Amino acid sequence: MRLCAFALLTLSLHAEVLLQESAFRPHPFGWTTWSQRPEIKPRAFVDTNIGRSQPGSLAINGASNAAAYGGWRKQVQGVKGGDWVRFQASYRAESVAAENWQIIARLDWQTAEGKRAGEPAYLPWTRRAAEWSELSGEAQAPANTASVFVELFLANAPQGTVWWDNVVLERIPAPAARNVKVATVNLRPRNTAGPAESVAQFIQAIEKSVPAGADVILLPEGITVVGTTKSYTEIAETIPGPTTKSLSEVAKSRNAYVVAGIYEREGSTVYNTAVLIDRKGSVAGKYRKVYLPREEVERGLTPGTHFPVFQTDFGKVGLMICYDIFFAEPARALANQGAEMLLMPIWGGDETLAKARAIENGVFLITSGYDHPTYIMDPFGERLSQAREQGSAAIATVDLTKRYNWQWLGEMRTRRLKELRTDVPVPQPGLLH
Repeated sequence: MRLCAFALLTLSLHAEVLLQESAFRPHPFGWTTWSQRPEIKPRAFVDTNIGRSQPGSLAINGASNAAAYGGWRKQVQGVKGGDWVRFQASYRAESVAAENWQIIARLDWQTAEGKRAGEPAYLPWTRRAAEWSELSGEAQAPANTASVFVELFLANAPQGTVWWDNVVLERIPAPAARNVKVATVNLRPRNTAGPAESVAQFIQAIEKSVPAGADVILLPEGITVVGTTKSYTEIAETIPGPTTKSLSEVAKSRNAYVVAGIYEREGSTVYNTAVLIDRKGSVAGKYRKVYLPREEVERGLTPGTHFPVFQTDFGKVGLMICYDIFFAEPARALANQGAEMLLMPIWGGDETLAKARAIENGVFLITSGYDHPTYIMDPFGERLSQAREQGSAAIATVDLTKRYNWQWLGEMRTRRLKELRTDVPVPQPGLLH
């Protein structure tokens, strides 16, 4: 599956503009100020001196009130249930500590009777552009929608100010499905002569159990050590190296991305690493395991230092390895950067925590393990496919466009991004006062 640039262009050409405003002047038509009660109303005003490309913006100031919440809103008619819309806005902020939750752009769907038609949709993704930031997002109007409030707010930032400009709401065609065929292999080689033989058995399992057309093929953690009697440091190799060369041949012949866990040597340092090989057989990225258990540290491994995400031709993916599943930060860090699918080579680990990582971040989680099951899990924590037999593969086609809405909370993938609190200090572990 490949994301077609022409399809994106076609989508843009067929957009219907419902609202497009910038260079605001005093008393902007249709815009009103809003807060839940007078005691927490921020100061909302039109600033005729500041704007994204021309002077004039919708400004909100916290008014030295830590409880201040609210700002500007405008009702847009003609949006009906089932419509897809794209919402964009630019903002500039000063003295706002946590922009992800304190600066809010959202769509509040309304019925013909003036009641909320469904949970509001947030603009979660931000790009910096000099002093200004650009928010964007797409959403589908819930059933019974007859209009929508475009809302631009500031939350609980007593000394903060935000300026809003370039507000655009467009009706767009329903986005096409982004179907990705995923395959993950269940195999544990035993009594092999060394890394090459273990890797060869994984390649044979792919040939036997993975049908043509897979977009992603996942193998377990440590495919170069499993089945051997060797230590991590004995079998560690460079990247690129002999194992990535073998995996590259598989990726090219299958026209698929391949992910596997190996042990990487860089000088005197050895890492537990997951590699991502692209469809052309090139090393597209690697992740060095951040959370090392004591046992791996005592055997000479060094932890990684960051959580990278990788852009594929079907979307963003993140890599995790085994013990990472015991901690919330790895999956959260990847989801925060836009990863839609987490690919996790794993030896063994808690199944409940693995399920929690998928649910709490609203992402697909794919595992390939030895003592941990091999499966494909959706953002609700449901296993779509599981490989139970040695040498078999779990196969499923997932749609990365599909929205997973909770009955009472709405679409939690984007909502979580807008409500996650990273500004509240977390005490250093084990430090008593």
